[in-house]
Amino acid sequence: MSQVIMSSKYQVVIPRAERERAGWKPGQKFTVMVKHGVVKLVPVKSLDELEGFVAGIDTEGYREEEDRY
Repeated sequence: MSQVIMSSKYQVVIPRAERERAGWKPGQKFTVMVKHGVVKLVPVKSLDELEGFVAGIDTEGYREEEDRY
């Protein structure tokens, strides 16, 4: 686990080791999600990459009742 510092422009540099471990590349797009003060970066995937990824997925306990609209 690494620590980073936010710049005065609210920018954070993700350390090389973490980027390589995640397989992230320059120019990659992310969805930013914030919940209970925790920020998550989720890589945006193409439709081709998403094909079949939900087969057999268990969604039990994934969301809390207050998250539902």
